[in-house]
Amino acid sequence: MTTNDNNFEQGTIPSVPDAHGAAALLLVESLIHGLCEHSVLNTNQAVEIVERAVEVQYDLAIAADDAGEPHWHSHTLLQSIAASLGIDADDDRPFPHLVL
Repeated sequence: MTTNDNNFEQGTIPSVPDAHGAAALLLVESLIHGLCEHSVLNTNQAVEIVERAVEVQYDLAIAADDAGEPHWHSHTLLQSIAASLGIDADDDRPFPHLVL
């Protein structure tokens, strides 16, 4: 059987979290937060991006039927990221400007 770049046999589910996937998810979440902090994205835009990923992951999990457990786990992680960004969305209000 062939292997992927994570050295797991295709079609098997690893018993421990995939280090590559965990690192990639952390990196992307950090990148999104950084883009928001530097005003490249506002928080609402960041939430929309993650919610789009949640929808795609949901579709993948549904399509996988009984083999969808890893997809559902990823779906839950993405929902958590969307929720954490959503908390910051209320802070996206413009700063008050002094009117002279």
